[in-house]
Amino acid sequence: MKKKIIKRGELPGVLSPIKSRGKKIVFTNGCFDLLHIGHIRYLGKARAEGDVLVVGLNSDRSVRGLKGENRPLIPEAERAELLAALSMVDFIVIFDEPTPLELIKEVRPDVLVKGGDWKKEDIVGGSEVEASGGKVVVVPEIPGKSTSDLISEIVRKSRSGIEI
Repeated sequence: MKKKIIKRGELPGVLSPIKSRGKKIVFTNGCFDLLHIGHIRYLGKARAEGDVLVVGLNSDRSVRGLKGENRPLIPEAERAELLAALSMVDFIVIFDEPTPLELIKEVRPDVLVKGGDWKKEDIVGGSEVEASGGKVVVVPEIPGKSTSDLISEIVRKSRSGIEI
């Protein structure tokens, strides 16, 4: 079984041979905290855009900066392992920065995919990918299928006395 969770320094050695064979590299990123059906469908659509799917995973520190001190719910190593178990995901790279821009520059994907909660012109790295001949794809979000929605539902049920 191939190693799916790779370090940033391993990117060139892993991706160069793939690119030299003419394979299309797709990149997406996210927190993927509390993996759910919305994530699975999104990653499947991202993978369908090319031959190899690289997922940039926000580190715990990065997630806290984006989502607040109570997140992530699941530590980065476990989130990475969960993603690695998915057949549509080829590689996972954890990044610590607030945005994936530097990672996108390292990966140099043919396709950059983000969820429908993003406007194409606001997608970090989109202009860089398009400038190098790649494309940016926005996958429509599935209403009510987000980690925040799940957390809200758990809190609502807990407050109403429903045993969880």
